Amino acid sequence: MEITEIIQTSEAGLSEAVLIGAGLLFLIGWERRLKRSRALRALHELRSVAHVIDMHQLTKDPERLLERYSSTKASPRETMTAFELNRYLDYCSELLSLTGKVAAVYVQWFEDPVVLEAVAEIEDLTTGLCQKIWQKVNLIQRVDEVRPAPTAEG
Repeated sequence: MEITEIIQTSEAGLSEAVLIGAGLLFLIGWERRLKRSRALRALHELRSVAHVIDMHQLTKDPERLLERYSSTKASPRETMTAFELNRYLDYCSELLSLTGKVAAVYVQWFEDPVVLEAVAEIEDLTTGLCQKIWQKVNLIQRVDEVRPAPTAEG
């Protein structure tokens, strides 16, 4: 066997090894991209859930409990008592907290930087929305402190 044949054989083998390595890297990257895509879709749904919860609590304004509040024709009807409104807002806050926790579960075994960033954004979103809700809960508690206790007559 001549040296040129050895060089050609080794070059062909090296070329095959490079192609196989590139193919493996592509397949590994493809799996990662598939997982990332699935996780981002699921996280988008969780972000949407957080916004739906926020939309539902937007009209639950504790200011309506005050005597000086006057509604307009376009105002939504308020049928909740202070206790019910407090409970409702508490449930919304719990749902938002759970939404943030479920988002964190998505990256428990998949530490992709893009997905981790998306989870951090959802946790920031749900934390911020919870803070808005707790401001309303605090306002309800202050309204209850100011409101006179009902008398035996009515």
